[in-house]
Amino acid sequence: MRVEIWSDIACPWCYIGKARFAKGLAEFAHRDEVEVVFRSFELDPGGPKGVTAPVLEMLARKYGRTLDEARAMEEHVAASARAEGLEYRTDGRDHGNTFDIHRLLHLAAARGRQEQLLDLAFRANFAEERSVFDPEVLLALAVEAGLDEAEAREVLADDSAYADGVRADEREAAELGANAVPFFVLDRRYGISGGQPAEVFTRALEQAWAGRETVETAPDAEACEPDGACAVPQG
Repeated sequence: MRVEIWSDIACPWCYIGKARFAKGLAEFAHRDEVEVVFRSFELDPGGPKGVTAPVLEMLARKYGRTLDEARAMEEHVAASARAEGLEYRTDGRDHGNTFDIHRLLHLAAARGRQEQLLDLAFRANFAEERSVFDPEVLLALAVEAGLDEAEAREVLADDSAYADGVRADEREAAELGANAVPFFVLDRRYGISGGQPAEVFTRALEQAWAGRETVETAPDAEACEPDGACAVPQG
């Protein structure tokens, strides 16, 4: 069975949802027969390349909040991440265009190192003092993931490299009706939106494996929308 996951490195619920899916998959009896493929989805495709802004300032501007209120919003997300065993920084992160990251992830997929790079990029963005929007940091992550440094540098220097692959993923997301991420598709038959609890993923995998015609509808879960807005649990 193939599971495709549309996500963006800038999306905290994609970071959290990936961890929850992994826990749900671990409880699935046929987990060794599941192929997981990661697809591209940009939350802010129109954002200028090379321009970044502090996440807290971006959140305050987007939601019309003060910086303290934006920080409180981030703390709620951080609590959800930490509950899954993930590290999450609420200060010092930046926000920017993720197209280069997606292009590099397509190179990593071609070299069999996609998930390794994705995990490193998520960790750098949400847990470490490393900006994934800095080309040299992104190059270092590619090398850490096992990619050839010269090849990765060549891809980053050529804006057209793997661009078609990124755009194809995004067109497919639109055709499948994905309007927020993370978005999970099981065998091109069943779709699950948002960072659902692990048990929801386990149940969906079991139902998809059994070939049932319908899957029990899951309640709404936190996700990030194409305008960059991310649902935040209210305290």
